[in-house]
Amino acid sequence: MSQQMTLAQEMTLAQEMTLDSLIPAQQRIVTVAEMQALERAADASGHSYAAMMELAGRVVAEAILERYGRVSCLVLAGPGNNGGDGLVCARHLHEAGAAVRVYLWKRATDPERDYEGHFARLQALGVPAAHADADPSFETLRAWLDCSVVVDALLGTGANRPIQGQLADLLDEVRRARKLRQPSFHVVAVDCVSGMNCDTGALDPHSLPADLTVTFACAKAGHYLFPAAEAGGELLVADIGIDPALVQSVRTFALDEATIRAWLPARPANSHKGAFGKVMLVVGSEAYPGAAYLASAAAGRAGAGLVTVASIRAVCSLTAAKLPEPTYTLLPEAMGPNGAVIAADAAHTVHEAVKGYRALVVGCGLSNTPATRQFMANLLDSSLPAAVFDADGLNCLASHEGWWGRLPLHTVLTPHPAEMARLCGLSVEQVLADRWALARQKAAEWGCTVLLKGPYTVIAEPSGWLAVLPVATSALATAGSGDVLAGVIGGLLAQGLEAFTASCVGAWLHGMAGLACAASIGEAGVVASDLLPHLPRLQRRLRHDNESLASSNDLV
Repeated sequence: MSQQMTLAQEMTLAQEMTLDSLIPAQQRIVTVAEMQALERAADASGHSYAAMMELAGRVVAEAILERYGRVSCLVLAGPGNNGGDGLVCARHLHEAGAAVRVYLWKRATDPERDYEGHFARLQALGVPAAHADADPSFETLRAWLDCSVVVDALLGTGANRPIQGQLADLLDEVRRARKLRQPSFHVVAVDCVSGMNCDTGALDPHSLPADLTVTFACAKAGHYLFPAAEAGGELLVADIGIDPALVQSVRTFALDEATIRAWLPARPANSHKGAFGKVMLVVGSEAYPGAAYLASAAAGRAGAGLVTVASIRAVCSLTAAKLPEPTYTLLPEAMGPNGAVIAADAAHTVHEAVKGYRALVVGCGLSNTPATRQFMANLLDSSLPAAVFDADGLNCLASHEGWWGRLPLHTVLTPHPAEMARLCGLSVEQVLADRWALARQKAAEWGCTVLLKGPYTVIAEPSGWLAVLPVATSALATAGSGDVLAGVIGGLLAQGLEAFTASCVGAWLHGMAGLACAASIGEAGVVASDLLPHLPRLQRRLRHDNESLASSNDLV
């Protein structure tokens, strides 16, 4: 390795190598163009399109049999490769003993255009089939919808036109049948729900929501973008024989439990509080003292060895009355329009007090006033430890020209769309238009990790990696939830995780805590402090699973 390579470059290179080896192909997320390129490369290397189709149809059939058994199935097969996958699925279902019928839309059945003879093979097996063109009133379709599973193999990942005419009517018939026959009626989508834009997540109003989507090789971007993300049901990414090495260049991936478990900081028994690092939180104002409590409590619940709250006397007094574990650093105060805030000259105190700390959290409940904006200008320095900027910390940053040039080396920004709009000088609508691309672009431009909140939250880092957290629950749509997230990330940074890794683990713990609250309390009425006790419980479960796995490996 070159001696001229900076520490930051070395750490970035090490992280990239770790991500490349840790993130499996089936966890990566691709665009339609990327998927088509992967299929072309696989075909060129000797793994033919026909072989991929055979595997695709088989894995869909296996998924149906595993979940629902040898039930009655109706396969809706369209004109392209997606329809071909459906015909292969029908054959495998029939051979496994399921009762199968096939309903064709715009699919040629003459021998010259029957790709790989899939339809002819079904005919030879005696599988009943009908064509939409021969069923103008959908009488046959309605009769055949008296089944347990409908397989949607009508439109594939490349389709992006509005659904109209005969296909719209066909799908509407299936939707009506589903509504009448729930919960004994299941829909399985092949690769994607028909009418879903696999690049943007747009969803046609005639689309048929699925209980299960079986997609191939990699998930598609649209599976994780709303509204389509809500229509696909359970997502199963199936192997169709594409060499994982071909997927190596894809740098978008979905977070899952296995990845988080691998990144969770170690907790050796032979340790002391210093082993788990110190985090300082510059948070709170007289108007928003609760933010200081939530963020600092979350940092401790995330596992930091020592938590210090640096704030004005009113905030420290209120927080200490409820949270005795942290230490407290009093900062000079100034008057804002809604009460006392941290003064501009407090930055010097923070610079002196934070020496020896691994992590810094700035912004939760800070207030956006002339004094706090000047405090931020005085505070920014690359010599600060790894830092999380959240809430009014971000709003204060946005008020300074070229702020990104003065960030600490390992910085995490945690904006929601409105805060991101302020940081970028854009409208909220422009931010929402392509959140993934914007997060990735700004992470590279600003040289930091950007965690852009929302369903689904995305985390981008400077070299181009982007993680998607597939969690959406209204239980997290409550005041103070973001303060908890900032504190968790700060607590993980204190334990030595890199900025991107800490952000991914923190977002996952936060999201799972939200789901746990929704399950135990209900989505309405969850408050941010309800998340706190779930943070150590989630880590305990992950570590226990690790220990169980290690023990079982020892016995092999």
